[in-house]
Amino acid sequence: MLGGRSWNEWIAQYASSHRHPVNRFCHTLGIPLIVVSIALFAAAIAFPRIWPVPVALFVVGWILQFVGHAFEGKPPEFFHDWRFLFVGVRWWLAKIRGRA
Repeated sequence: MLGGRSWNEWIAQYASSHRHPVNRFCHTLGIPLIVVSIALFAAAIAFPRIWPVPVALFVVGWILQFVGHAFEGKPPEFFHDWRFLFVGVRWWLAKIRGRA
């Protein structure tokens, strides 16, 4: 799945497309919103009344991603390789730890 590259190489490439401060800020907020929304979609199976919450979080999270890329002036990396959808979460964790 990693295509012969290490996680560090994937994160470094992802980070190279996320240098603008507004883009980094938008991703810092948007990525966790998307992750939380996915967990809440699973919870909505048992509690159907909460489905608007994960939908809203998911939509807002993706809007933030695309707004950030508008400032960056580059398309999202996953337009080139779908695996970057998973790298974003690893980049976010590295960023929070001060490593990206």
